[in-house]
Parts: sequence; structure tokens; C-alpha cells
Amino acid sequence: MPRRLLAGAIVLGAFCACAQLPAPAADATATGAPPGLDLSAPGIAWAGFVMPKKPDYEIAHAFNDYTAPKSGIGPVTDDPAHPFANNEVAREMRIRPTYRVADLDNAAGRNLMLWVREALRKQNDLALQGRNGETREARCWETGVPAFHLNPGPMYVIQNPKEVVLFLAGHVRHIWLDVPHSANPKPSWYGESVGHYDGDTLVVDTIGFNDRTFVDSYRTPHTDKLHVVERFRLTDGGDTLEVAFSVEDPGAFYQPWSATRNRHRVASPNARMREPDVCAEVGGDYFNLGLEPIATAEKPDF
Repeated sequence: MPRRLLAGAIVLGAFCACAQLPAPAADATATGAPPGLDLSAPGIAWAGFVMPKKPDYEIAHAFNDYTAPKSGIGPVTDDPAHPFANNEVAREMRIRPTYRVADLDNAAGRNLMLWVREALRKQNDLALQGRNGETREARCWETGVPAFHLNPGPMYVIQNPKEVVLFLAGHVRHIWLDVPHSANPKPSWYGESVGHYDGDTLVVDTIGFNDRTFVDSYRTPHTDKLHVVERFRLTDGGDTLEVAFSVEDPGAFYQPWSATRNRHRVASPNARMREPDVCAEVGGDYFNLGLEPIATAEKPDF
């Protein structure tokens, strides 16, 4: 189904297989995925946002945000007294965009431990002053999980019987199939992801995070005990990739919470992935907005 895309960065990367695994089941495709869950067909991508034919606030509001569950505790959302208008809402509704101010009084806000609430309260104060409102991704930081899914651009998927690789806006995630977690995974930006197919669903379990990312665009922090379980499945006749996930962290949240972030099948601008635009290396805070610096390595990678 042809749809117009918001421009997004696409990354080209390589992957490797590292474990000897059993051969895929006879009813699996060449990718190792069960029929109906092949996400890596040539010439397609999975966009987090598609331009509506006419202005639609609900669609625009989901431009780069999670969708709360029908019941249970969901993600942090905007304060009703300070509604968030992302760039797409601002464009379609012809209003000024705003910075995010978190609601600390609803169920999701009360689910935050005191140190997390205090961190968000400080961030809210800055946002209301028009300071430090940019997302980490906008400042070239790695996003972590589940915030990986917030980028509205196209996501490409490579599948084989041993691994699933996700490419999105310059970020790469590796999901190793049908293997257990390491005994002591080294903390990293995206953690250690292992997955398996459960009928029509790819289930991904991720642990081993560092504590330098946020779980959302409100700058909600977490600890290295963060544990995320994602479930990928196709709906709407294969046109929608539903990404449902649950988040638990006994050091940051009193109870687990959940959300979804759907993506949509779109034709790739090219038949193959292309290299991404380089993240802008503008580290200055020229307008005194309190912006944190561009992420910088302490030592060269090579």
C-alpha cells in the first residue's frame, strides 16, 4: 500500500552469526521466520509515522510517542496543564511546538520511584523555562530500549535463522535467536537481546543495559536492572508491525508498565538500504538553552 513517508535516516550495517543453532523448522521461511512474519522483504521498510491525507491530531500526536495500553500502567505522558505539541502536531494544527512536561500525578507518574520523580520534576522545570528540551537522540546519543522505537523514520530488518537485525536512523540492534542470555552480560547501550518465534510473534527479551539512557523522550531514567520484553507481530493484513513491550526495573518503577509503538509497511525510497546522514556534530549551546553536549567517546574506537 503506497504511503508518503516523513523523511528519516536509514542505516546500512553488517551482521554476523555466532552460535551453532538447530536448523529452522520445516514450515519456516528462508529467513527462519514463520510464514506471515517475514519483515525483511526487499524494497520495504517499517515507518513509525505516515503522513495523513488530511490534518489529524491523533495521528500527528503519535508521531514520536508510545501508545498507552487499554488497561494497566502505561508510559509517562504529558501534563494536561502543559500539553505537548511535537513538530508534526504543530505543523498540522498550525500552532507552536512545545517541550515535553511530564505528568507526575497520574498512574504512570505515581509508579515512578522518588528519585525518578525528582529527576523528572527538575526536567519539567527546565522545559517550562524553555531549556534542555531536546531529546537525547537529537543530540546524537544512543537511545537504548524501548526508546529505540520512538524515531518516526523507516526501520529496516534483516532476518536469518540465527539473528534478527534492526536498522533505524543510524542505530543498530542485534537480536540473537534461540539462545539463552549470557551469565553476566556486559552493560551496553542496547543491552543483550535474545529472541524466539512464538507462533506469529517474535518475542525479544533484553537485559544488560547501562544506566545512561532514558526509557522515553521525557528523560525518564532507569537503572542497570532494566528489563524489556518486546513482541513484534503483523496486523492489518501485514501492513502494520505492532511492537508491544513491557518494562520493569525494580530500581526505578514500583510496578512494570507497558505500551505499544506501531510501524507501517512502506515502499523503500530505493530497492536497497542506503547509508544514513551523519548526525550533526554541532556541540555548542549557542542560544543558552541548557543543551547537553554531543555524545563524545573518551578514547578512539580504533
